[in-house]
Amino acid sequence: MGKIVSLVNQKGGVGKTTTCVNLSAYLATYGKKVLLIDMDPQGNASSGLGVVKNADLKTIYNVLDGEMPMQNAISSTVIKNLSIVPSTVDLAGAEIELVQVNNREKVLKESLDSIKDDYDFIMIDCPPSLGLLTINALSASNTVLIPIQCEFYALEGLSQLMNTVKLVKKYLNPDLEIEGVVMTMKDNRSNLVQQVSEQIRQYFGKKVFDTTIPRNIRLAEAPSHGIPVYLYDSKCTGASAYKEMAEEFLRKNKRS
Repeated sequence: MGKIVSLVNQKGGVGKTTTCVNLSAYLATYGKKVLLIDMDPQGNASSGLGVVKNADLKTIYNVLDGEMPMQNAISSTVIKNLSIVPSTVDLAGAEIELVQVNNREKVLKESLDSIKDDYDFIMIDCPPSLGLLTINALSASNTVLIPIQCEFYALEGLSQLMNTVKLVKKYLNPDLEIEGVVMTMKDNRSNLVQQVSEQIRQYFGKKVFDTTIPRNIRLAEAPSHGIPVYLYDSKCTGASAYKEMAEEFLRKNKRS
């Protein structure tokens, strides 16, 4: 049975999409069958996996508006075992349209029911907001993975995110759990970073991944080439960190 994991943080620029793309890619290299669902209207995960956005592209928007089943919107990627349901800016309209739909918080969940067992992991890249698209992702997920940037404002807004997760668990998805927290863009030379890291570990305890993701220019460059970092520069520190994170993720899920 496939495990569905949403990557969520309403604060933008924390490495959420970078983590979703590169974790998914490394899980695929370990032989896991992975589906990435791009739920962000910016479509950065789609671009980062080389999806060409044209008029014929089938996207998650077509699924959410009832135009087609999920399996018809799945595209292959250059990586073996990794598929994607892409997104374009059209998805921004879905948030408004879903308001009119019955059971609107569970449209994504219902569309995933027919395919979730075809994959080991389904990773959902959520938009940087706590609106209806993110609520749909949380309602459909088994767990939530939270990337947090190691900076002063990192914990700001975290209580709002945790409250949203709590409400979704209470009213929409009682099985929802925290997969973990991963610290991103970490610069070990900074004392402030060390202090923030300690705060995050105090707040989340054992849910924090041992692996941290460093600031790395190669991670930032890879998406412009439409490939994950391991295909762009497998020797860089960013690639090594995501490889290590994927291994830790599989150990946590007892699937290594």
